[in-house]
Amino acid sequence: MIPWPDLRAILHDIPWAIVGGVATRAYMPERATKDMHVLAKRADGDRALARLKAAGYLLAAKLGIPGYVLQSPSGIEIDLLLGDDPWLEEAMTEVSRDAAGYPVLALPYLVLMKLTSMRSQDWADISRMLGLSGATELDQVRDVVRRYSSQDLEDLEALIILGQRELQLPGSS
Repeated sequence: MIPWPDLRAILHDIPWAIVGGVATRAYMPERATKDMHVLAKRADGDRALARLKAAGYLLAAKLGIPGYVLQSPSGIEIDLLLGDDPWLEEAMTEVSRDAAGYPVLALPYLVLMKLTSMRSQDWADISRMLGLSGATELDQVRDVVRRYSSQDLEDLEALIILGQRELQLPGSS
């Protein structure tokens, strides 16, 4: 397991959350990943970048999407993603916490973000997270996807079924 950097003191008054593979550990067994993705509002990007640099994080590259790749003082890659999606303001008020107490994007918004990425790893994460989710969580995810990306509802339902089938224990129906 990688000792992920704790950015809470650095970004204390900037709305942010961990997304990507590190965030999924709040909703399913942890999977291997080499970097930590952090999401902040695009309007807060300059301030977040300046804070990270002041804390010893080195700017390695600008991403093809809005954001930056940084190296932590201990050599861990951090991707600072900057968003302006219509759901982001709402998502930042509903941030969850993982077992370590780090802020992670709440399940409905993490699923929405991963669903629209169109990457196979993200869709695998969705099916596993939702395969472990209860009816209440699934309804919350459906509501967010319905409001912000209704064209993806059919894919969402297929991923839920796949996740439930994949995680079904032998001998259960």
